[in-house]
Amino acid sequence: MFSFFRALIRNQELRRRMLVTAFLLFVCRLTSFVPVPGVNGEVALTYFRKATHAGQSLFQLMDIFSGGAFAQMTIGALGVLPYVSASIMLQLAITLFPGLQRDFRENADYIRPKLARWTRYLTLFLALFQSGVFAKYALRINRAYPGVVSSKVLSVTFFGCHTLFYLLFIATMTCGTLTIMWLGEQISDKGIGVGTSLVISAGIVSSFPKTLSSIVNHLNLDSSDPGDLGAIALLLLTAVFISSLLGCIFLTQAERRIDLQYARKDYDEPSGQRRPFLPLKVNHSGVMPVIFSSSVLMLPLTIAQLLGKETIFAKYLVPGSLAYVALYSLLIFFFNYFWTLTQFHSDQLASDMKKGGAFIPAIRQGLQTQRYLEKTMCHLTVIGGISLIVLATFPQLIGVLFGVDHSISYFFGGTSMLILVGVILDTSRQVSGYLTTQKYEDVLSASRNRLR
Repeated sequence: MFSFFRALIRNQELRRRMLVTAFLLFVCRLTSFVPVPGVNGEVALTYFRKATHAGQSLFQLMDIFSGGAFAQMTIGALGVLPYVSASIMLQLAITLFPGLQRDFRENADYIRPKLARWTRYLTLFLALFQSGVFAKYALRINRAYPGVVSSKVLSVTFFGCHTLFYLLFIATMTCGTLTIMWLGEQISDKGIGVGTSLVISAGIVSSFPKTLSSIVNHLNLDSSDPGDLGAIALLLLTAVFISSLLGCIFLTQAERRIDLQYARKDYDEPSGQRRPFLPLKVNHSGVMPVIFSSSVLMLPLTIAQLLGKETIFAKYLVPGSLAYVALYSLLIFFFNYFWTLTQFHSDQLASDMKKGGAFIPAIRQGLQTQRYLEKTMCHLTVIGGISLIVLATFPQLIGVLFGVDHSISYFFGGTSMLILVGVILDTSRQVSGYLTTQKYEDVLSASRNRLR
C-alpha cells in the first residue's frame, strides 16, 4: 500500500492528471448549487420529496444521477444525461445500420471526430427538449405550490405564454448541460478516467451523506421511542450492502477465458509461459440494460406526474409490486440480450483470429469459430442477465422488506452501485497503467545511466 502511494507521488504526470480531474469534478458539482433565475430551489425540493415519497419516477432516477440537482432545479439539473442519451442513440444507429458500421470500422480515424460532433449536436437538441418539458413541469407544480417560480418572472408574457420564464429556464439549463459535457470531455482528455462516468459517479457519491442521514432518522436515536429500523434491521442492511457490492465487483470483473493457439508456437506451462486467451465478459452489456429498463418502466409514472392524472400503468406498475418486479426483470433480460447482440461481433472476432494465425483448440477457423463464439456468448448472456436481475431488484426488495425510503434502497444495488463499481475499477486500471509505465521508464533510465 505504501509503495503504491509512493509511486503515485513520484509520477508527476499521473499526479497532474488526478489534480485536474479533482478540480474539474469540483466545478461540475458547483453547477448543482447554482439555481435557475426565478426558481426557488427550497420550495421545489419540498414538493419533489412529497411527490416521490410514495413512488418512483424517471425524475427521481435523474435526481440520483445529478446528485440532488434535479430536485432543486439548478442549472446542472439535467447533468450529463442528454449527452449519455445522445451517445447511446448514435452508437445504436451505427450498430443497426451495416453501412455505418462498415464505414466506422474501415475509416475509424475519419468517422470518430464526425461522430463526436454529431453527439454534441444531438446533446444540444435533447437538452433543449428536456429543459422545455421540465419548464412546463415547473409551471404545473407552481400552480399547486405557489412560490416555486417567482411572480416577477411569470409577469412577462407573450400571447399568454410565460416567455421570459421559458427563455431563462431553457437557456440556463441547456448551458449548464453543455458546460458539464465540456468538462467531462476535458476530464477524459487531460485527466484520468472517463469524464462522463466520473461526473455521474460524483453525483451518486454526493447522495451518500443524505442516505446516511435518512438511515439515522429511521433509527430515531433522538427519542426514546423505537424507530422504523432496529439493530437487527441495520445489521441486515449492512450485510445486504456488502453482498451487493461484492456481487457488482464479481459481475463487472467476471469473464470466460477461451484458450487460443497460434500456428508454429508451443507453450510450456511448467516453464512459466502464459497461454494466450480470448476474454469474453459475463456482463458484456454493462449497466445499459438496467438504465433502459428503469427508463421504460418509469416513463408512464413520469407522464402521469407531468399530466397530473393517474393512468392504468401508474396504478398497477407500483415499484416493489410483483407485476413491477416481473416486468422489470423481463426487460432487463431482453435489453441485456439485445445490447450484447448488437455490440458483440463474432464474425469480426473470427476473421481477426484467422488473420492473426490464432485458433481455438479443436475448433476450425472461420465459420465454426464464429458459431462457437456465438454459442459461448449466448450462455454467458443468460448468466449475466440473471445476475443483473438479482442486483437490480435488490432496491425494490429492500424497500418492501425494511420499509425504508427509495433514497436508501436505491443506494444498495441496481444502477447506482453498478456504475460506481465499474467507474472505480476502470479508473484504477488506468492508474495502474500509468504506474507501470513509470516503472518501465525508471528501468530504462537506469540502464542508460549504466551504459554511460
